[in-house]
Amino acid sequence: MPRVPSVFSVSIDKLVHGGQGLGTLSDGKKAFVWGALPGEEVAFIATKKRKDFIEGIATEVIKHSAERVEPLEPTYLSTSPWQIMSEEAEDGYKKLILCETMSRAGVLCSPEIISIPTENFYRYRNKMEYSFYGDEAGLHLALYDRGTHRKQPVPGSSIAMTAIDEAANNILAVLQKNNVRAGDIKTLVLRASQSGQVVAALFVRDLKFLRINELGSSCKGIAVVYSDPKSPASVRTEDLYELGDTSLSDLVGGIEVSYDVFSFFQVNVPIFNQTVESIRKMVAGNPAIDMYSGVGSIGLAVPSVDLLVESDAANIRWAKANALKLRSNVEVVHAKSETALDYISSEKTLILDPPRAGLHNELIGKILEAMPPKIIYLSCNSSTQARDIALLQEGYILKEIQSYNFFPRTPHIESLACVVRR
Repeated sequence: MPRVPSVFSVSIDKLVHGGQGLGTLSDGKKAFVWGALPGEEVAFIATKKRKDFIEGIATEVIKHSAERVEPLEPTYLSTSPWQIMSEEAEDGYKKLILCETMSRAGVLCSPEIISIPTENFYRYRNKMEYSFYGDEAGLHLALYDRGTHRKQPVPGSSIAMTAIDEAANNILAVLQKNNVRAGDIKTLVLRASQSGQVVAALFVRDLKFLRINELGSSCKGIAVVYSDPKSPASVRTEDLYELGDTSLSDLVGGIEVSYDVFSFFQVNVPIFNQTVESIRKMVAGNPAIDMYSGVGSIGLAVPSVDLLVESDAANIRWAKANALKLRSNVEVVHAKSETALDYISSEKTLILDPPRAGLHNELIGKILEAMPPKIIYLSCNSSTQARDIALLQEGYILKEIQSYNFFPRTPHIESLACVVRR
């Protein structure tokens, strides 16, 4: 007999860094609830129980917030759980959470956080990853229910660029035509340029996966990749074959930067362009180096940068190609930032855009030893950014911090900080 999930009720006090509503149960346990807003009373089912807290998903809103709006799609929790609030409320909560995160880490946040608004809250993402679901009706695109391992069929996503969902469904039709089963494939990753060109990577579980000889309309190129079935993630274990061309180009800071389906590129190009312009102003024409440079989209757009450091092989290939095409006097180094410490000096501004884990301790130590005049730090994880800035306060003062809504309708925050030598 299937287990009946536990149902609780709670009043929500605030939104937390992860995106859930936070409340306190009658027994003192903290409750982190998806689909709930501050000021609301909700009923929710538990998805995780621990000694001191419980996580869950709201099933009924007993008392509604004035900030609540109807989500655009029933599957909103899978990709964009903040569809339930107004756009104005989202911008305000992101600024508030960023401020609280900095304060909790001990960052002396004297400058007011500058919140940069966005215009497009939907159809902005230039990258999406879909899973697959199979039933008697055939093969479907799918997404995971938040907090579970259950998949649900979807026609697409409201935050994806229209061109991406069109291409995803065209590729799905090709797979259906070839009688591909859901168990044979893992995920489909798609990227789109601002001009609407789409490329894709299909991650499969079989080294002998059949050769598909058609792309489907609206897709420029597709790479078929074997991914180790033992890993739940879309790991690029072995490249099987490609059809068409999987590279794209976009304008960043007025220069044309190229990349492909496997390399890192920001998901919201219009907002990213605003960020690059802010970084240029912060650098102010002084000599600078760009660490965690990706394909070079920031460093090559800042004229005074003369060095890019990048560790990922999929990125370094394009960083070198872009540098050769755009600024052949820029040196490109293939290395982890924590192993390229000799490039850090007291004369050059340091631009950092690390992954969610933030800066390596050895890199922070070298910064405090060499004392570059200025550090410009872009982050998709304000928690680790706050931790790192707090450590740097030994030798630096936070001069400016900006909040960018790179990921509308989600709780993710992109923040840009500028710290200067004391």
